Amino acid sequence: MSRLGLTRDKIYKTVARQLHGQVPCWVCGQHVMPQAATLEHIQALSDGGNSHAENLAISHEVCNGQRHAQGRVPVSASAPGQVGRKAAG
Repeated sequence: MSRLGLTRDKIYKTVARQLHGQVPCWVCGQHVMPQAATLEHIQALSDGGNSHAENLAISHEVCNGQRHAQGRVPVSASAPGQVGRKAAG
């Protein structure tokens, strides 16, 4: 497994342990299953971000791709580690 894969697994397991098994997607806020988890750079590398743990979050592969395609940043970008949830409705 690659170093990035090991980092993803470590972050996923840490979040799961802290949130009692529920790992929210950093982009949409819905639970991410381990096999669908990708690492998301909170501040994009192209915008001066880095690959340190504090700049990485778990997201769905689809959400990660859509975010980059649309160039949108979730509300939680200003507060890493906090997931912006969709309004109930």
